Amino acid sequence: MQTGPKNLLTDVAGLLVGSAACPRRRSGVTVVTAARPFTAGVHVMGGAPGTRETDLLAPDKTVAEVHALVLSGGSAFGLAAAQGVAEALADQGKGFEVAGHRVPIVPAAILFDLANGGDTTGPLPYHRLGAEALSAAGTDFALGTAGAGTGATTATLKGGLGSASLKVGEATVAALVAVNALGSATVGDGPQFWAAPFEIGAEFGGLGVATEAPDGWPGTKLDGATTIAVVATDAPLDKAGCTRLAITAHDGMARALVPSHTAMDGDLVFALTTGTGPQADLIRLGHGAALCLSRAIARAVWLASPEPGDIVPAWRARFG
Repeated sequence: MQTGPKNLLTDVAGLLVGSAACPRRRSGVTVVTAARPFTAGVHVMGGAPGTRETDLLAPDKTVAEVHALVLSGGSAFGLAAAQGVAEALADQGKGFEVAGHRVPIVPAAILFDLANGGDTTGPLPYHRLGAEALSAAGTDFALGTAGAGTGATTATLKGGLGSASLKVGEATVAALVAVNALGSATVGDGPQFWAAPFEIGAEFGGLGVATEAPDGWPGTKLDGATTIAVVATDAPLDKAGCTRLAITAHDGMARALVPSHTAMDGDLVFALTTGTGPQADLIRLGHGAALCLSRAIARAVWLASPEPGDIVPAWRARFG
């Protein structure tokens, strides 16, 4: 299997990703956008989601395209990031035209990072962070402790922002994820990742598969969670196809985080297409999206940076 040139979501030509963060709060925002609107779908598997404008992504709803997708920390407060993005897009003259007005369509999802040791007092930054993340959007972006993954944690280690890509014939599929899981990305007390069977090269350390099964019930955290992701392709799909891509991609989350999709996670996957690439089989695209999401989750945790005040260690601090 072959990754795209950057092994990032932006290997899907035309996509741009930007992030912004508030170090004081240990929280942040990541935005996916493009020069042209794109078709998108969504699927929620967790029991505690926080979202904006996801209903209109259903195949039977009127609006066919969106202008940006937002992943944010901050729990429900983080939904304000989408408003910051929408207002900035409107200032650029972008949006769905209705009755002589331009209304940007900006679906969003949030994760809970209010109990990670950050200072949650003072004015909320999310409206500003949304606009800053949009302004920073480009083809290169930081992984690990960045954007929506700035304050993310898992049961045992810091989470973070991850991304990965894959060629599916002549088409490209890719994933972007903010990992803030109730469960764990690593097996037992060791450094190996649940996603190890799907690793390409040494993109998250080349540690191989754990040789012993974990003993006992997997560890979990009880103070808020949710892993939120975007999978993307350039292969042409309609809204129903994007919805199916999002559903299938959830397999990758379940393979990389144990447990996942719990009653206390708001696990969600957006799926989008730029529609500018070659046709590809939806079954292969879905499998590729799941593989990318598993790999992106492991990369997020592997690349997280140790920082003073961490309530759980970064992978690099614990395993070197």
